[in-house]
Amino acid sequence: MKYISTRGSNQHMTSAQAIIAGLAEDGGLFVPEELPQVDLSFIEGLTGLSYQERAAKVLSCFLTDYTAEEIRGCVERAYGGGKFDDETIAPLNIMEDVSVLELWHGPTSAFKDMALQLLPQLLSTALKKTGEKNQVLILVATSGDTGKAALEGFKDVEQTRIIVFYPENGVSRIQRLQMVTQQGSNVAVTAVRGNFDDAQSGVKAIFSDKAFNEELHKNGAALSSANSINWGRLVPQIVYYFSAYADLLKAGRIKAGDKISFTVPTGNFGDILAGYYAMRMGLPVKKLICASNTNNVLTDFLRTGVYDRNREFFKTISPSMDILISSNLERLLYHVVDDAGQVAEWMSSLAEKGSYDIGAENLQKIQAVFGFDWADDTKTMDTISSIYDKKHYIADPHTAVAWNSAYHYMAEGNSEPMVVVSTASPYKFNESVLTAFGHSTAGFDEFQLLDKLQAMNSFPIPAGLASLKNSAVRHSQLVDKTAMKQAVAGFAAGK
Repeated sequence: MKYISTRGSNQHMTSAQAIIAGLAEDGGLFVPEELPQVDLSFIEGLTGLSYQERAAKVLSCFLTDYTAEEIRGCVERAYGGGKFDDETIAPLNIMEDVSVLELWHGPTSAFKDMALQLLPQLLSTALKKTGEKNQVLILVATSGDTGKAALEGFKDVEQTRIIVFYPENGVSRIQRLQMVTQQGSNVAVTAVRGNFDDAQSGVKAIFSDKAFNEELHKNGAALSSANSINWGRLVPQIVYYFSAYADLLKAGRIKAGDKISFTVPTGNFGDILAGYYAMRMGLPVKKLICASNTNNVLTDFLRTGVYDRNREFFKTISPSMDILISSNLERLLYHVVDDAGQVAEWMSSLAEKGSYDIGAENLQKIQAVFGFDWADDTKTMDTISSIYDKKHYIADPHTAVAWNSAYHYMAEGNSEPMVVVSTASPYKFNESVLTAFGHSTAGFDEFQLLDKLQAMNSFPIPAGLASLKNSAVRHSQLVDKTAMKQAVAGFAAGK
């Protein structure tokens, strides 16, 4: 299987080459030339397997240049060794009205671990397979969770260095602490004056600067990405949609072939796009509900067909979704229209005007698959409180946004089984969660808040968060968004 750009360059790469490159030469994203297909017997065969075994089977459909042994090795190193605090890796909490897919049992307590524990293994294997001698310099822009997960995944990985940019005041206190205390001889963390879109746009600009990239290459470094623009970051996420379906089969809640729906909190559109790929492969999915917060640019796009980032940016209690430029939407557009030239035109319009319009016919195709909804902070807080009152289950703000949207969808008469995708541990957003429960948080530090939440929760404080209390701050660099390239150059030079 070869990978091509969403914007039509003549690059045809193996999956290993695409994972190393991260971004296509023309600024587009790599997508498979054709999507693999599976049947019900493939899906039924997953029910008796471990998550690692399920992952190996699904990944082998896309990573056709990796051997079965290489894939198994990558998967075992990613998900084994006690890195996850639940042996099922991605447990499905089956309730009476919904099921909750918990993707936050990894080392950084967020769903990004599902991909970012595996991506470094895929990249390291790819470097060996392709004979790449340059050091790979990983660039990451984060709205909170990606940064720490990428740092933890790439920490001290041979032949790699990683620099993470995060918006100075755009992440939770716990998320910031997780990043600035990161250990590792090959890591750097830099705050950016601005919001996530400023950081993400700065990273994309660095990738697109040919002269800068050539200079780095001369000095033995090649840029790559751990954001979901990298195919090696997105493909592991497809696995957990199959895994959730297999768990529902195993529990007898559905029969093979029954359609289910997923509600996904998303800002950059990567998590929900993985569900779209699973559906296109043959997973019986009726609807993918895109749940947004007040920065509801995706909700408006899915409703009108017009993507317009020219709007006010809001800081919310679900900061990982505080995004106005959803990079992975480009992949969906490519698969819908199958016209790289048209995608390139839309992306050019987004860059120059801040908007584009896909037209009624294309919108109809997308709406056949995707639902949409959003919740402001007040509604999110109410949902956190309501879920706890009714189920004694503590949801983080991102999960609450999705749960609220799922209930709206179900109230419209949709009766198929619903899976709410839970993307972060509530402990990462303890201040917001406790406030939703009516507790005063004034005067308490992060660790006192963790203890207060622990008193209400049956699940213990994750070890990675508890250990932050005695961790030293190692990274304090702060730059303007215009100085990000200089920060990368300094890091590449060892400064």
